[in-house]
Amino acid sequence: MLPTHLLKMSFFENCSKGGELRSITFALCFFHAVIVQRRKFGPQGWNGKYPFNEGDLRSSAQVASNYLEANPKVPWDDLRYIFGEIMYGGHVTDDWDRKLVKAYLETYMGEELLEGIEIFPGFMTPGNSLNTKQIISYVETAMPGETPICFGLHPNAEIGFRLQKADSLFKNIQELQPRSAGSGGAGMSLQDVAKQRLDEMVEKLPDMIDYNEIVDRLAADGGDRTPYTSVFLQEIERMNILLKGIKLSLLELDLGLKGDLQISDAMMGLMYALFEDRVFKNWADLAYPSARMLSSWFLNLLERVKQLQDWSGDLQLPKCTQISNLFNPQSFITAVMQTTARANSWPLDRLVTATEVTRFTKEQMNAQKSAVSEGAAVTGFLLEGARWDDKAGNLDDSKPKELFQELPVVIIKSVTVDKAETKDVYLCPCYKTQIRGPNYVFTAILKTKAPARKWIIGGVALILDIVPI
Repeated sequence: MLPTHLLKMSFFENCSKGGELRSITFALCFFHAVIVQRRKFGPQGWNGKYPFNEGDLRSSAQVASNYLEANPKVPWDDLRYIFGEIMYGGHVTDDWDRKLVKAYLETYMGEELLEGIEIFPGFMTPGNSLNTKQIISYVETAMPGETPICFGLHPNAEIGFRLQKADSLFKNIQELQPRSAGSGGAGMSLQDVAKQRLDEMVEKLPDMIDYNEIVDRLAADGGDRTPYTSVFLQEIERMNILLKGIKLSLLELDLGLKGDLQISDAMMGLMYALFEDRVFKNWADLAYPSARMLSSWFLNLLERVKQLQDWSGDLQLPKCTQISNLFNPQSFITAVMQTTARANSWPLDRLVTATEVTRFTKEQMNAQKSAVSEGAAVTGFLLEGARWDDKAGNLDDSKPKELFQELPVVIIKSVTVDKAETKDVYLCPCYKTQIRGPNYVFTAILKTKAPARKWIIGGVALILDIVPI
């Protein structure tokens, strides 16, 4: 719906370029509707939450009218800048969301708009030949029903949206259930379920990795630490803190359930977390970002410990590192840059990260005789919003009902700024979890035949850790 003041014929009649103003105003209204409604798709829609409002639309339409009067031709660049950086962009704080706003405006606001463009598949803009009433009638009769395609998203985004709604509903239902009810079997109490899961976790929980023994071995070998060595040592330190916290809290609760200790608030919180299959808050504070339920989270924890244990065997960079199993994957990316800078005597500030998607699996890469000669081979990337075409070696549209696709092994390198690929590539953000925004890791360079704008609007990103469906 157009705002009331834009429905007045005088708004367009008072402008010497009324036809152009109608076309621009139509595109503005569609743009406004899209960015407001895109919120429902959660992090795939926007990294942040922004208070876009009708005032932004009214002000933008008035600015368009003023600029049309002041210029002999439509100043598209000026209009896109004002709409994207000031009127609407003034609300936007995330860099990737700002790119999204810019991509939408570059799609909608151009000279071809005056003749009519396919603003999304199956729907053309009315051009500048219709009057206001005819445009409203056209929208009411010709515009299809709302789908993710209207927003430039893949139809799979609707599945993700429905899953989020269902998950929220079931969580609300769970919170309304009496906590004394059994969930581990008929007649099992809160304490019974907690004790059962506690015993299972204590049995499988690995010992802490001997950090001091590793440091002594490094010293015996000459004490020369590579950037990768520092990364894994830091990972072991953080993992040991987490393992210690888990073990102590489980042992305390076990003693409390036996009656040897008085049940404290923290122990009660852990008991409820075990009962409801949630990650205990005290553990989450010591751990890495994750939205998994406790059962899946604990299995993932064991995988992370296994990778660190394997590294502590020979203290060499693995042939293929599961980057998604690190507390701080950013530090690993930095280590790649530092290693390259040292090897070539390049200043660090002249380097950028480059990525090459191979056709190898992790198992195939580990079967190689040696590690890659340049950079580091990593795995653990999940592509959301698109898929990787192995044969063509570039991005392609997702297949129906496949929300995520695991990438093959990716080789991460560092190159000087002048050698970075800039043609036919999509600068793809990588995040630790599906929450995106605050969990940004780095920008991967993925090859594409389609314009990069398509993937920006499609919310395409790499995710390191998702909630298993």
